Amino acid sequence: MAGRYDENPFEEEEVNPFADGGRGKASGQPKFSGGSFYTTTGSVPPAVNSRLSPLPPEPADFYNPTASVDIPLDSATDLKKKERELQAKESELKRREQEVRRKEEAASRAGIVLEEKNWPPFFPIIHHDIANEIPIHLQKLQYVAFTTLLDAKIWFLAIIYFISGVPGAYVLWYRPLYRAFRTESAMKFGWFFMLYMLHIGFCIFAAVAPPVVFRGKSLTGILPAIDLMGDHVLVGIFYFIGFGLFCLESVLSIWVIQQVYMYFRGSGKAAEMKREAARGALRAAI
Repeated sequence: MAGRYDENPFEEEEVNPFADGGRGKASGQPKFSGGSFYTTTGSVPPAVNSRLSPLPPEPADFYNPTASVDIPLDSATDLKKKERELQAKESELKRREQEVRRKEEAASRAGIVLEEKNWPPFFPIIHHDIANEIPIHLQKLQYVAFTTLLDAKIWFLAIIYFISGVPGAYVLWYRPLYRAFRTESAMKFGWFFMLYMLHIGFCIFAAVAPPVVFRGKSLTGILPAIDLMGDHVLVGIFYFIGFGLFCLESVLSIWVIQQVYMYFRGSGKAAEMKREAARGALRAAI
């Protein structure tokens, strides 16, 4: 019979596997470790190293297959520099636009008209805009006057007449008439009448072309045409064409000055011009 103080074989023994070099309290007793029994007698089998080796690092584009684009720092700096330059240029353009607008407004308040050269379209040398600047009831008359300025007879003259004729006519009488219609200035009307009468006189004289002032046959009038028909028929025909164009120019010019004068008197500019002349004579006398 077992003794009173014998150990209970069914009592679980608390064993510290790490005490005394991994040995249990009672040597030789079977111990359970890692799913198998082993005795505490003898050396403990070496512990199994259950720690796994680390996985290799994943590539940068493992989760994002699209390769990233590296922008060099110097390229980003250049972009910012160009952006600043564009902003500076834009600010300068705005400043210039404001300056031009300010000058235009100041000129408009002062009564100064800024005329942009727009005619002829392929090489603008003068400002000409009948449709937008001349009153609609005077546009037809201005267009006819413009036709007399560009009449084809000018192209039959020698180069000296072309050089002095078209620019001279524009400066002397066409521009005064244009400005007179636009500004209703009596002085501009007076300047036009005086010089346009000279223009009509020259056209009539050229249509006849008497050998008085212009010696030879530089003017294509009726007298040189008759003289040339006997020896040079073809040249005489051209002279007759020139004579017809001078006659047409004279008729159109007479019609223009007549219509302008009727408008001038009907608008009261004639009386205004007389008053201005009277005041000028009075000032000169004083």
